Amino acid sequence: MDSGGFFKSNVMNVAKSIKKTGKDDPRRVIHSLKVGLALTLVSLFYYSRPLYDGFGVAGMWAVLTVVVVFEFTVGGTLSKGLNRGCATLLAGALGVGAQHLAIAFGKKGEPIVLGALLFILAAGATFLRFFPRIKARYDYGVVIFILTFSLVTVSGFRVNEILELAEQRLLTILIGGATCMVVSILVCPVWAGQELHNLVASNIQKLANYLEGFQAEYFQDKQKSKSSLQGYKSVLGSKASEESLGNLARWEPGHGAFRLRHPWKQYLKLGALARECAYKIETLNTYLNPEIQECMELRCKFEEPCKIMSSESSKALKAISSSMKTMTAPSAAKCHIENSKTATKLLKVALETISLEDAQLIAIIPVVTIASILEEITKTVEKVYDSASELSNLAHFKNVESNVSPEKQPPPHLLHRGTINPLVVDIANNNNNNNNNNNNNDQIEITIHDIISSESPEKVENAPPKSCAENAQSNSCAVVNIIVCH
Repeated sequence: MDSGGFFKSNVMNVAKSIKKTGKDDPRRVIHSLKVGLALTLVSLFYYSRPLYDGFGVAGMWAVLTVVVVFEFTVGGTLSKGLNRGCATLLAGALGVGAQHLAIAFGKKGEPIVLGALLFILAAGATFLRFFPRIKARYDYGVVIFILTFSLVTVSGFRVNEILELAEQRLLTILIGGATCMVVSILVCPVWAGQELHNLVASNIQKLANYLEGFQAEYFQDKQKSKSSLQGYKSVLGSKASEESLGNLARWEPGHGAFRLRHPWKQYLKLGALARECAYKIETLNTYLNPEIQECMELRCKFEEPCKIMSSESSKALKAISSSMKTMTAPSAAKCHIENSKTATKLLKVALETISLEDAQLIAIIPVVTIASILEEITKTVEKVYDSASELSNLAHFKNVESNVSPEKQPPPHLLHRGTINPLVVDIANNNNNNNNNNNNNDQIEITIHDIISSESPEKVENAPPKSCAENAQSNSCAVVNIIVCH
């Protein structure tokens, strides 16, 4: 390929990359335009002669402030702007005070005092940056404090008008920061709180998609996209993004449905539970290997409760994610949580019937492990529901009354333990008696007494038969009336 073709190919690749970046998130293009607008506004300190005469070369600090302060989200801009403004004001005041204090020690003592004060404040401020809370919220402000104090004290040693210099720098920095904040809030704002809210809801939805896809893949119920089994991996690495957005969201004013003191910390707790569930899902995903030998008989025995746990947990997570997107209470997930807990009890019943044989031990372990992991995921989903309910209470989400009765999962056959006594009904005699009593009656009413016992099957089989009256006294007799048409 000649040099012309190579250059053209590179230009096309760059153009495609630019187009893809803008199409993936159009807000990036808007953010770029907002930065350009803010820089154009503050550059008037140089372009306009009256403003330049008032501020002079110090007007350049307004341009530098816009470059370093303007962030993608409103919270990020407010955080840096307020940190920079407060740090500049405090450091400038201390610098001027240090200059006046040093002058009192004479010409020989002035540089010694300034150097000592600079060492003490710079070392102390740097040490404060190691504290986690200060590192998370005020790290940028501490850096600006060190920078401003150093500039004021060092430059003030050779400049006589130190107070005027500090005043000009402070005003231009405040003007640059204020310009960033106004443009960020008024022109197509991107709120860090909204980003955090959407991120947590999206992560919960990805977990639900995996559990739904796992059921289809493992039990081969239906065809499911492979991409749904990979979405949970992005949840594992979301901690840094959630913590960053949570810190920035605290700087933002009330906006939309989010109040001024919105419980942003609760989102971090909910995100941590979502990651806990994702780690368990990652372990579960390793057993989707077709080369793993499994006991098919045991797998069929566990299939029903495992399907229920996977399906109901997926539905519960989807309901929680949907309620977060609409900012309503996650009451719809409650019935799915109860159904998954019922399936957990069924699984324990099935586990009690396992007979461990040395020949089948290797084949039994994968099936039992999958069932155990699903049980742990069910417990984690319940924690996610509790945390989402707490968030809805703290944030005053709307309570939506469901018009549809909760969906109850019919109990599978694993719950039926005990013996069934045969019942012989003489239909012919019943029919004659009915005809004698009422010739127009063409129905037979059969009463079936179903004895329910909470004891183990072995005890039920060895126990002597009891009458329905005796069972009724112990509250273990169920009477069912069946109408048979003939």
